[in-house]
Amino acid sequence: MLVYPAGVDLSTSALRFLARELTARRLAQGTRWRQLAAGRQALLVLAHLRCGHTYAQLAAGFGVGTTTAYRYIAEAVDILAALAPTLAEAVRTASGKAFVILDGTLLPIDRIAADRPFYSGKHKKHGMNVQVIADPAGRLLWASAALPGSVHDIKAARTHGIIGALAGAGVDCWADKGYRGAGGTVRVPYWGRWETLSPGQRAVNCSHAKIRALVEQAMATLKTWRLMRKLRCSTSRITSLVQAVLTLHLTCTN
Repeated sequence: MLVYPAGVDLSTSALRFLARELTARRLAQGTRWRQLAAGRQALLVLAHLRCGHTYAQLAAGFGVGTTTAYRYIAEAVDILAALAPTLAEAVRTASGKAFVILDGTLLPIDRIAADRPFYSGKHKKHGMNVQVIADPAGRLLWASAALPGSVHDIKAARTHGIIGALAGAGVDCWADKGYRGAGGTVRVPYWGRWETLSPGQRAVNCSHAKIRALVEQAMATLKTWRLMRKLRCSTSRITSLVQAVLTLHLTCTN
């Protein structure tokens, strides 16, 4: 295998943060020796999450075995996932905002046609449903655990308790028609064909669409981590990966 140096488009703050967490874990476990120092392990993990490099590619690049690369990544992902903000913490942050925007995104996975629970009829592909909360500027505040792609957005929001949490905190929320009937503080556009709506309803829907479009920035932020564009791991690990990416994103932007 040919090996070449490559860059990772992240700030050094992400590398330092992850290296500190890995060092703390090693000290807590009493680890005496590793093939890679904490900083090199952190770089390996960031290359996997940000660039989507495979275990074999990373193993060759960092001079370790494929199994070792897998263990290093799994360890770091679990550490980062545990540091991700909970829904309650995200709602407390959101309570200081004028409103938030709620939407769902599908993270594609490599599954066959027989895996029906993961097939999204809306997107015509297999994936995992992740709910995202963004602030009025379109910045990512929170991402939910991953559910099978066949789960509808409003059901996913209810499963995670998002609607109740926002209503309990009195946080106004903008969402699309997929959340119709959610209740609470969730606002959705008027239902119906464009020609059947009154001029006032059309104006409201246009204004609503402009506000809700900002959530696409949060979606794009999540998928700048290229691993999220096509997940090839066990579906049981996807929630941890999403939470790990959320932690790194919030660390880099704060």
